[in-house]
Amino acid sequence: MTSSMVTSSHSPIPPRPNLVFRQLRGQRSPGEFAAAVRRAAREIGEGVSCDARYVGRVEAGEIRCPNYAYERVFLHMFPGRTLADLGFAPRSSVRGRRGRAAEGPPAAPAAPPASVTDETRGAREPYETGNPPAPRGARDPQDPYQPYDPYQIHERHEIHEESDVLRRAFMTGGGATVAAASLGPLGPAHEAAAAGRPLRRVGASETQALEEAVRRIRLLDDRHGADGLYRRAAAPLRAAYALLDAGATRQSTADRLHSGAGELAISVGWLAHDSGRFDDARSHYAEALATARMTDDDALEAHAFCNTAFLARDAGRPREAVRAAQAAQRVARSLGSPRLMSLLALREAGGWAGLADRAGCEQALARAQAYFERGSSEADPEWMSFFGEAELEALEAQCWSTLGDWQRAARHARRAAHLQDPHFTRNIALYTAELADDLARGGRPDESAAAGMRVLDLLGEVQSSRIQAMLAGTARVLRPHRRASGVSGFLERHASSPRTA
Repeated sequence: MTSSMVTSSHSPIPPRPNLVFRQLRGQRSPGEFAAAVRRAAREIGEGVSCDARYVGRVEAGEIRCPNYAYERVFLHMFPGRTLADLGFAPRSSVRGRRGRAAEGPPAAPAAPPASVTDETRGAREPYETGNPPAPRGARDPQDPYQPYDPYQIHERHEIHEESDVLRRAFMTGGGATVAAASLGPLGPAHEAAAAGRPLRRVGASETQALEEAVRRIRLLDDRHGADGLYRRAAAPLRAAYALLDAGATRQSTADRLHSGAGELAISVGWLAHDSGRFDDARSHYAEALATARMTDDDALEAHAFCNTAFLARDAGRPREAVRAAQAAQRVARSLGSPRLMSLLALREAGGWAGLADRAGCEQALARAQAYFERGSSEADPEWMSFFGEAELEALEAQCWSTLGDWQRAARHARRAAHLQDPHFTRNIALYTAELADDLARGGRPDESAAAGMRVLDLLGEVQSSRIQAMLAGTARVLRPHRRASGVSGFLERHASSPRTA
């Protein structure tokens, strides 16, 4: 199967210089303008490694539409303008140039021209904010001339133009087949599995597509919540296990394939978990755990136990939550990630809170804080990019809420909502819903109603049964306080808001 990096190298559309962008640069040199781009990126929390060559490629028309990280930076630099106003082509006109694969042996890549550079080094989507920049020599996903290295498993990834297609397939598509087909090489695997046809042995391109599917599902969940994704995400998972059954051409590819399938099972399990399908979630997490143990993958095993602990807490099995979190910590100690150990200690704290063991909870919270303060490291798993100070505050808020300390819970929930990156729409809604509930139960109905209104504003973008259930609980607590400022309005709006099917 030919890499899409090769097929895209013969684009039928010749570069057209971006004269508008050149005009916006003005009298600044490409290097000076690149420095301004990097400063603007830092202002909004993005990580882009823009250089003079990148600016030159944009102006030469080689980059017809920037990736999403650069798009946010450019729109921040030039407020009120659209991508078209900046001289870029519509995203729809360049979408899909990756992900199309053809049968046959890989074609030899052309020699790279001198002007080609790594335009995306350091450009990160929201779910990648905790990861280090790409090492020198990592493959540029948009560079058709750079050879593909199947052994470069830690390369930088980002969501490209066709992720809008995937979003529409997941959120509004006509079934699982559409969603699977939009995942590039996973589409044929899904079709073969559905038809009972055998698959040929798996290579690097299928494995890369599987890893990309995991990233995309996480990104969509961060932005839109789980309810609109779960059923459609099952098809890529079936395709992943069909690839496992087919086997791989190399052991390194087989290891990546098992890890990717396990991570996808956890992602689909989380979608089930967040949309209230606890039995389905438990099954998916167990599948990931079995995959991890078959391949001695400690990182995957720690992740599976981590999510199992979270699920057990939500399902009312706090002792299981404690045991799963402790098992995860035993496995994770060898991985060298203090941030992972911090999250796992928080999972344990949640279990102790469910057992009404305040001392055990406080001890686990102290460990979580101590690990967190050691900072991030290159050993931090990619899936943990959501875990920053905001999530730390939110998970502590949940512990105090479970223990009935509403004032302390509200304080941490407020911090979490304030600290959260605006790209994580679902988490902002979740943290604000937690705040609304803590305020309601703590005897501050007016503030609770105001927070609840903010959550309702976000539910047009987010579909999460967890958040809706929290908001429904808050509404029940507030009903006796209709006369308090804003409460009646919140209750009326909540009663009329649509519910996720």
